[in-house]
Amino acid sequence: MRKLLPALYHGDREGRLAPGTRVIAMSRGGLTDEDFRGKVDAEVRDRIPGGDPEVWRRFLGRLHHVSVDVGGRAADGGADRSGWDALSALLAGHEDRDRVFYLASPPRTFGVFCRELADAGLVTPRSRVVLEKPLGHDLISAQRINDEVGAIFDERQIFRIDHYLGKETVQNLLVLRFANAFLEPIWNSLWIDHVQITAAETVGTPGRRGYYDHAGALRDMVQNHLLQLLCLTAMEPPARNDREAIRDEKVKVLQALRPITGGEVERFTVRGQYVESGDMPGYLDEPASTPPTEESRRVETFTAIRAEIRNWRWAGVPFYLRTGKRLPRRVSEIVVQFKDVPHSIFPGGTPNRLVLRLQPEEGIRLHIMAKEPGAGEVTLKPVPLTLSFGETFTARVPEAYERLLMDVLAGNPTLFMRRDEVEAAWRWIDPILATWEASDQLPEPYPAGSAGPAGAHDLLARSGRAWHEDVS
Repeated sequence: MRKLLPALYHGDREGRLAPGTRVIAMSRGGLTDEDFRGKVDAEVRDRIPGGDPEVWRRFLGRLHHVSVDVGGRAADGGADRSGWDALSALLAGHEDRDRVFYLASPPRTFGVFCRELADAGLVTPRSRVVLEKPLGHDLISAQRINDEVGAIFDERQIFRIDHYLGKETVQNLLVLRFANAFLEPIWNSLWIDHVQITAAETVGTPGRRGYYDHAGALRDMVQNHLLQLLCLTAMEPPARNDREAIRDEKVKVLQALRPITGGEVERFTVRGQYVESGDMPGYLDEPASTPPTEESRRVETFTAIRAEIRNWRWAGVPFYLRTGKRLPRRVSEIVVQFKDVPHSIFPGGTPNRLVLRLQPEEGIRLHIMAKEPGAGEVTLKPVPLTLSFGETFTARVPEAYERLLMDVLAGNPTLFMRRDEVEAAWRWIDPILATWEASDQLPEPYPAGSAGPAGAHDLLARSGRAWHEDVS
């Protein structure tokens, strides 16, 4: 209701849905088509500012609902096939059309769902399946899910979605790097001091502690979102703008990540958990259906990592990854901190910095040194050169899910994770998780609404660096 249906509506309004396209919701809700359309009309229309009434009526007409209990049992103890039979009847006679199955369900159901689709005869050569993250909770579970889904769908039919890759700034990162000649000569360890990648949230986990107890910040954000941004920042120029060439280069980055194991985990990683501060509850005090457990006390709501890439371009350049809940500002950004000029003839200068903001307002900001106006001695002042997408481009900027769903319909996998990419990320994450789980040490507490645990600041301070905290 919040992301997928508005994205499909915008695709319809812009003529990207073929005339016969239908959107079929599957749930255990027992809704009729009219029930579902009424629910969408009530919950989604207000999320679409400036909607076209005629397009909205057409879009509602595309909607259907089928009640299906995945893995459900009938009264006689056999499999309950009634919902699948209803879906088969709805799709009958349209085997030559594209079919996209979007699994917005827990990862443990992905394999069962795909087998049910195959048993119902619904998987055709033109079918595709979309898998939401997190894909497993470690390497073994991710491989199991990939095996189960891969037994039904070819790899070319599987789209593992990460909405961060659909954001305009992420797309512009590739354009900025590979369509502008001035950056490539300095995009390496000779000129870049370090890179920071941050995904910070002001919200906590009210009502989601059951999920977060088993996930934590490392699984929920680093394994997918932050590592994807690292790959796009650090990858080599692909030979062409090709569906597989870009993904090939991303995998190479993951394979080049220096493993963090044993005693290095304590040195290069930080984990924290927010505690009560003012009127903001701590993680253990958040509303939940069950009281906190020992697992609740051990889960991290914040993590920071110092990563290194072992190749010629990035040798010696640390990549700092940071994500957390209940932080003072909501922001996702990539900060490329350049080295100082080799010899400055002006006092008071600071190194240049490139900031790529993914949210809340997407844009690019290059911090350069300029002379402050006035007579007398030259005084330097850092000033930003800013590209705000909202101010520069008059066209509507599509939401990430809109871009990605339209790519699925077009069969374009460029912005989706390949199996080897997912598994390479887990191979790097697993040793960190294993060391944390074997440790008796609890996550470092930090007050809700603060900038995170002190250890995260020490992680950079040990080498004379600091986190980028520009609030503008």
